[in-house]
Amino acid sequence: MTLSVFCILLFAALLHASWNAIVKAGNDKLYAAIGVSGSAAVMALILLPFSPQPAHASIPFLAASTALQVVYTVLVAKTYQVSDMSQTYPLMRGTAPLLVALISVLFLGDSLSSMAWVGIAVICMAILGMACNGRASSQRGVVLALTNACFIAGYTLVDGTGVRLSETALGYTLWSFFLNGACLLTWAMIARRREASRYLAQQWKKGIFGGIGTMGSYGLALWAMTQAPLAVVAALRETVDFIRRADSLAVA
Repeated sequence: MTLSVFCILLFAALLHASWNAIVKAGNDKLYAAIGVSGSAAVMALILLPFSPQPAHASIPFLAASTALQVVYTVLVAKTYQVSDMSQTYPLMRGTAPLLVALISVLFLGDSLSSMAWVGIAVICMAILGMACNGRASSQRGVVLALTNACFIAGYTLVDGTGVRLSETALGYTLWSFFLNGACLLTWAMIARRREASRYLAQQWKKGIFGGIGTMGSYGLALWAMTQAPLAVVAALRETVDFIRRADSLAVA
């Protein structure tokens, strides 16, 4: 991995934490997540006519990724409703890269050096250690966080394979966010039109900022997956937890 890819991934990690913080700060976590995803979908729709289109071979992966990410978004909102973000966020983000590493090497043909394995393990163990902050853990929150980790690993592996087949990281990213956001918005307008419309009308500015964060973060990560092993990309995306913890300690 080159230094430029490494630095881009660190920036992507910062963007990733920004949209998670917006969801956590929302009065209703599910609607906040839908607002972020919906804003990203609108931006993707505007940009799609000017983007190269992904190869047909990547379409099944886009469909599978959309299904996984819709469930993941709902689960993230539910997890933050019942548990402390400082515990569940490190748990789900620290477990997922380990799953990606094992599956990508065993089944997808990726290869990792001994140093890469050590680096991934150190990052993941350090992140998981942040969940041990001395507070009582919600059993339901832990179960949801670990379930989320499986979905994160799932869509990471699916998207990593799909973007490599797509021949255009930009086109694949835009279609991914459009499909994901469109599905969530459609469900919200059918199942909870009044509540969702009221919340989105009041919080649309946060939705836009979150949409920029999530699209920028994952778009950069998808591009990096065409340049480096999936497991390395997945692990480096999570290093923002160290920055978040250092910032909280500095404030304290």
